[in-house]
Amino acid sequence: MNEDEQHKLTVMLTEVAAKMQVLLDKQDELGINIAKIKEAVYNPDQGLYARLTRLDSRLELLELWKNNNAKVLWLIVSIGLGLVGTTIWQQLF
Repeated sequence: MNEDEQHKLTVMLTEVAAKMQVLLDKQDELGINIAKIKEAVYNPDQGLYARLTRLDSRLELLELWKNNNAKVLWLIVSIGLGLVGTTIWQQLF
């Protein structure tokens, strides 16, 4: 093996080592990012699941409020129609 081939081989090995180092750095960065995502999702107090649970409970309360208000509204409308009907009935007879 002559010096030119050794030099090319050395340059190629240096490039491979540099690219492997970049891969290792990116792998470490990816591990850190995955840890942050995992913490954001599974943190019991501030994670995604906790926020979804709070949102679900708020939606249930809002639906309950809506249903109750709809019942009250129908009651008021029924009473109003009954009063109008009674007034008309009394005026006719």
